[in-house]
Amino acid sequence: MRVLMTSLAVEAHFNGAVPLAWALRAAGHEVRVAGQPALTEAITRAGLTAVPVGTDHTHHDLVRELGAELTAFYRDIDLTGERGDDYLALKGANTLLTATFYAQANNDHMMDELVDYARYWRPDLVIWEPFTFAGAVAARASGAAHARLLWGPDLFLRVRRAFRDQMERLPRELHDDTLEEWLTWTLGRFGCDFDEETVVGQWDIDQMPAGIRLPLGRPAVPMRYVPYNGRAVVPAWLREPPRRPRICLTLGITSRDMAYPDRISLDELLEAVAELDVEIVATLTAAQRAEVARVPDNTRVTDFVPLHALLPSCSAVVHHGGAGTWSTAAACGVPQLVIADMWDNVYRARRLADLGAGLFLPPDRLTVAGLRDGLEQLLTKPSFREDAERLRAEMTAEPSPADVVPALEELTRRHRTGRR
Repeated sequence: MRVLMTSLAVEAHFNGAVPLAWALRAAGHEVRVAGQPALTEAITRAGLTAVPVGTDHTHHDLVRELGAELTAFYRDIDLTGERGDDYLALKGANTLLTATFYAQANNDHMMDELVDYARYWRPDLVIWEPFTFAGAVAARASGAAHARLLWGPDLFLRVRRAFRDQMERLPRELHDDTLEEWLTWTLGRFGCDFDEETVVGQWDIDQMPAGIRLPLGRPAVPMRYVPYNGRAVVPAWLREPPRRPRICLTLGITSRDMAYPDRISLDELLEAVAELDVEIVATLTAAQRAEVARVPDNTRVTDFVPLHALLPSCSAVVHHGGAGTWSTAAACGVPQLVIADMWDNVYRARRLADLGAGLFLPPDRLTVAGLRDGLEQLLTKPSFREDAERLRAEMTAEPSPADVVPALEELTRRHRTGRR
């Protein structure tokens, strides 16, 4: 069958799709990956066939222009549901996310060219990451089956359901769903009608371990997370076992791609680990390195090292909670200290702590002493490594990308509507 995969032009979002793309190709299926031009190099670097569509999104520019005001709004969205937001708060999140993120990341030029390509190539299945609604639109316009490939717990669907539930209690004339309005207008340009499948897909491919998933009752194909971190070269120093406990310090590749201001002081992070009898590997860009006043003697700074090669040698990892870093650390059975305050990173950090496989430190409560104490706990209490190994075992018990291909073939036969 023909499979069209698509992602917004953020490498971290695309990376989670690569092992499944490889598995589909190895099973004999045709696979092409559509994305905005900025993603083309990442696609071809993974050995996949790229289809550049549209123009690059301007979300980064919008974040830079609006600055702290916009990022503060993003941080204030309660994806966990613990705060119990009312309708107005949920409506505000729906409206602002659609205007500042979803419609920016899926601009009209991308929508148009992706639909044109799908109608030309006629895929049987479209697989899209959860923010790339253009994939659902292209599937609807071309008659393909379509599924979301989840890189994290489905908190955005949880928020959407809470919003829709509260909206449905209001008189019809008070209903105001900006995401639906945008997608209705977009689908209408291609002669298609809106329904909720455009938001959630016909089924999910879920890469989260069972203890992290949300019980939302969605049709889903569980799949083991297989780490892929982009270009991968093992440096010479990594070929030798560490003489002291090794700790990885990384803020992830998303912070390199996106314009979100960093709330974490690199100097404070390095000060916290300077006196520990450990080896620190800090993955910092040249710009991040320039912010550091002093690199401690126990710290190795490197621009990039593939996490799936580095983390098996580590006793702990300190990071921002991003999906790829969190999942790679979990897949390697490494205790994590997560400094998170945004998007779904907070939920992952809290669940990790609940499961005993690491610690959660919000940036606004981060101190040098607290970070140092957290690391000492991870290094000295065996329970953290034991629980991290349990989480790793839970992940590896899921079907591999190769194992799920037959299920995707069957679901595609069931859901494909025909050629348009």
